Amino acid sequence: MTDDETSDRAHVERMKATQAEVRSRVKKAVVRRGIVVVNTGDGKGKSTAAFGMVLRAVGHGQRVGIVQFIKGTWRTGEQAVLGTLPGVEHFVSGKGFTWNTQDRDKDIASVENGWEIAERLLSADDTGPHLVVLDELNIALSHGYLAVDRVIAALQARPLHRNVVITGRRAPQELIDAADTVTEMTVVKHAFEAGVRAQRGVEF
Repeated sequence: MTDDETSDRAHVERMKATQAEVRSRVKKAVVRRGIVVVNTGDGKGKSTAAFGMVLRAVGHGQRVGIVQFIKGTWRTGEQAVLGTLPGVEHFVSGKGFTWNTQDRDKDIASVENGWEIAERLLSADDTGPHLVVLDELNIALSHGYLAVDRVIAALQARPLHRNVVITGRRAPQELIDAADTVTEMTVVKHAFEAGVRAQRGVEF
């Protein structure tokens, strides 16, 4: 047997073992319910990943509700298209990044307005959304604009089938503990640190 044949056979055996392990884990996953996903960390891609899930849901004919906190004054590509997708409700509650508004009272009022919409989406009956995206909610929580326990209570009271994605840096530990899936994006390199300006279609 040649070295290539030995390598090929070893590869097949590894893949068979991996296949058996994956099938065993899939067979054990019998719970059917909606989950809470938290995308946090300092790296790029938190909102981007959430909007990817929006496309998946729409592709399956599911309804989606989106509330964007904090980023309100930016003219983003997602704002231009999300509301045009079938079955998608898209709301923008923010007045801009906190370092631009520099007005805590206005920021809090904007977050409260967005949270009222979010609560409606989260608590809606079976005619409501299958997926709710709360973009940059973690930022609002980290600044103390909204109490974490209010958010967790609404998540726990939502209909069993409803999926939720929450994005933003500095997710509070209480929310991480309450979530089902948590991903922390970490920075390895970022073009901005080399002086490259944010670009349409990449950052916004």
